[in-house]
Amino acid sequence: MTILGVVFAVALLIALIAILRVQPFVAFIVTSLVAALVLGLPIEKIPRTIERGIGDMLGSLSIVICLGAMFGKLIADSGAAQRIAEALMNLFGPSRVPLAMALTGFIVGIPLFYNVGFVLMVPLVFSVVYRSKLPPMLVGIPMLSGLSIAHGFLPPHPSPTALVAQFGADMGKTLMYGCVISVPTLLIAGPLFARSLKRIAVGSLDLFKPTTLTDDQLPGTFNSFACALLPVVLISGATLLSYGNFDASTRTLIDFLGNPMLVMLVSLFVGSITLGVSRGRKLWQLMESYGHAIRDIAGILLIIGGAGALKQVFVDSGVNTELGSLLGSAPIHPLVLGWLVAFAIRIALGSATVAGLTAAGIVAPLIQISGVDANLMVLAVGAGSLMCSHVNDSAFWMFKEYFQVSLRDTFRSWTMMETLVGSLGLVFVLLLNAAL
Repeated sequence: MTILGVVFAVALLIALIAILRVQPFVAFIVTSLVAALVLGLPIEKIPRTIERGIGDMLGSLSIVICLGAMFGKLIADSGAAQRIAEALMNLFGPSRVPLAMALTGFIVGIPLFYNVGFVLMVPLVFSVVYRSKLPPMLVGIPMLSGLSIAHGFLPPHPSPTALVAQFGADMGKTLMYGCVISVPTLLIAGPLFARSLKRIAVGSLDLFKPTTLTDDQLPGTFNSFACALLPVVLISGATLLSYGNFDASTRTLIDFLGNPMLVMLVSLFVGSITLGVSRGRKLWQLMESYGHAIRDIAGILLIIGGAGALKQVFVDSGVNTELGSLLGSAPIHPLVLGWLVAFAIRIALGSATVAGLTAAGIVAPLIQISGVDANLMVLAVGAGSLMCSHVNDSAFWMFKEYFQVSLRDTFRSWTMMETLVGSLGLVFVLLLNAAL
């Protein structure tokens, strides 16, 4: 009965979001209430369970996600993203523009949330197309694959960050493992795959003729790279130092300095000085920009909180343990199973973030039962949540309209690229699991 209750809850969530177009946070709360009743949770405990689930989930994530949104906004508004793209194109030269664009999307995608990165970088894609005379798909797909990979695999993006919390993983290790699998995935799903799309016809580019900052308005190359990559360097550095033979007080200091909240706060402070105040921007202008960033990610925070409510219903009703035993006995590798659950929900709902967080509540018990690496499970679920973007995904339509391609060519290019990212992500996660 409990397993049927979980299936019913997931089906209800899918119906509310995909068919009735209910706002995802509301859909999660309604589903949590119905699931609690179906699974036999005492009525007097239901409100507390939902409140606890939302609070526990957002308590550990809201600071990191909000600071990350502000930091990404700073990277975008300051012109650092544009400087990174131009520096990489100059480094690799005209013959390797697709590779330069793939690396640009990946590096810029680390601090930027996906939708912001998409809107910011697509005009840059067409700027490169104008200058290089290359086919738009050969330039655009590598860039967008880099953004997608960073969005699905790497903290401090909302979904990987939330999955780290749900699975009890380590933020630093997840980031390092994510970088390891991202590189080969990016090379194949980006520049290599884009070569097969050169003949796809793209509509008139005049609509998206970019208005970019002039060279004297952009920050320096070192400053741009250093600020954009500072969170990665700090978190990865603290993780590497944690393996050293230090005394207890030093280890405590390393853990403190490597805490994601502190890392993002330090990164935002450094960026505000080097990309903002020192380049003539007033403090009040920066604060106003950060306020816009918070408003932009409010919906994501609510979705994460709603997913926490549903997960807590599963835990408090006891179905979490039963579900873990059932999944643990399935003749499928736990990492593949996590990927499949996220894949199925992604197909039904469209949103990668919702797919990953919903899958996490279902497969979390697998980690304790199977002993699989929690950091790799974060990446496996993240890869599954990127699979097969189609007509119920807003990014699918953004790509179609920005590039002005047919529905058929959108499936051939965008959907196939996302599917390659999700499939290759799983392959390299399994290879990394075998090597560890």
